[in-house]
Amino acid sequence: MKTNESKLDTKNLPKLFDLTGRIALVTGGAGLLGAEFCHTLAEAGAAVVVADIDELGARKVAESIDAKGGKAISIVVDVTDSQSVKNMMDAALNAFPHLDILVNCAALDPKFDPQHGGHTSTFEDYPLELWNQALSVNLTGAYLCCQAVGRIMQSQGGGVMINMSSIYGITAPDQRLYQIPGEMPVYKPAYYPVTKAGILGLTTYLAAYYTGKNIRVNAISPGGVYNGHSDEFVKAYSAKTILGRMAYKDDMNGALLFLASDASAYVTGANIVVDGGWSVW
Repeated sequence: MKTNESKLDTKNLPKLFDLTGRIALVTGGAGLLGAEFCHTLAEAGAAVVVADIDELGARKVAESIDAKGGKAISIVVDVTDSQSVKNMMDAALNAFPHLDILVNCAALDPKFDPQHGGHTSTFEDYPLELWNQALSVNLTGAYLCCQAVGRIMQSQGGGVMINMSSIYGITAPDQRLYQIPGEMPVYKPAYYPVTKAGILGLTTYLAAYYTGKNIRVNAISPGGVYNGHSDEFVKAYSAKTILGRMAYKDDMNGALLFLASDASAYVTGANIVVDGGWSVW
């Protein structure tokens, strides 16, 4: 009798990616990638909890999923506040009987969050309060959410966590890309690569910590995703990638669905880099 046979129906590939009956929680669910991920998970059959500090944005994403025949709710959360994270979990479990997938997508990025400020500051002059705020959102927020969800996943016998890192978590930003002739110099702040590298450390730590608990923890590191960037930036950035372009927001969906589903049943502690070859050079 064979003792090392898979319990999965590996001959039915579509079934491996099917998330029917599973519940997914996406923080930063109203953001560029977060909203895309919510729709992708819903299309794969999951019920989705759209969590974001932007109440209206989260509600719109949830309503859009419902309108397409999916199932979603929205929850307001401040991931830097442990009580807010607890309230989020209570609301999610009040709406659904379990929680199978966590996607930590909430983060500050100077391109997407210009109100955060500081991207015109040099490293030497970067404000400490902005550094501290970014660490609270990008790293402590993921820590608090993994901590809260980890308790639930242990009690229910398993689950999947997916943390969003970045190519800047594994390579340094090329600041020359952000210097457009004739325009005020801007910089990718230090907090971004530092927190994204921290996300990778948190991911491998948790993957090992949950040994034997049937909880898989992995990361995705996207390359630059186009979001209204200037033509000059797009040209300069694209020239540094093997595929010759910036990412589209839906380029991450394959990695997300793979890690969220049984297709990656033997994958934990991994970081899937989706960067068009940026980091190969």
